[in-house]
Amino acid sequence: MKKSEKEQLVSELKSTMEGATALYFTDFTGLNVKRMTDLRRRLRKAGVQYVVIKNTLALRAVNESGFTGGTLKGPTGVVVSKDAAAAAKVLVDFAKENDQRPKVKGGLVDGETVNEADVKKLATLPSRDVALGLMAGAMNSVLMMFALALDSRKQQLETETE
Repeated sequence: MKKSEKEQLVSELKSTMEGATALYFTDFTGLNVKRMTDLRRRLRKAGVQYVVIKNTLALRAVNESGFTGGTLKGPTGVVVSKDAAAAAKVLVDFAKENDQRPKVKGGLVDGETVNEADVKKLATLPSRDVALGLMAGAMNSVLMMFALALDSRKQQLETETE
């Protein structure tokens, strides 16, 4: 590959990483074309990008994006996502169905290094929409309890004045 082509790949990956909160590095060894296509389809459906690129070029793009990457060995696919939990969930669910492949080598979430165990923990978190729904429900219940307390106090004051 020519130097200009390598620079173009690095710049494309770097632009893909802009605005991303999560990068996961996976080893896709053992996945056939059908399974890789299925994985890419699932990730795309979740709004996640999956890029297979040489390790040196991937690390160059990661470092130029402001993240700090370690070292990578073997075939590597880079998962780039704005929603860390959604990407982790797709990877973990897919791995359960496909003999623990792809294997997560590690990654970065909000600039912090994560390992395979951390990715599995992230996969158990609710999605952003579910978490927002839970928070809205909790806030609604607090407001409802406050309104009921005020109404109860109002009724108590009315009975005392009679």
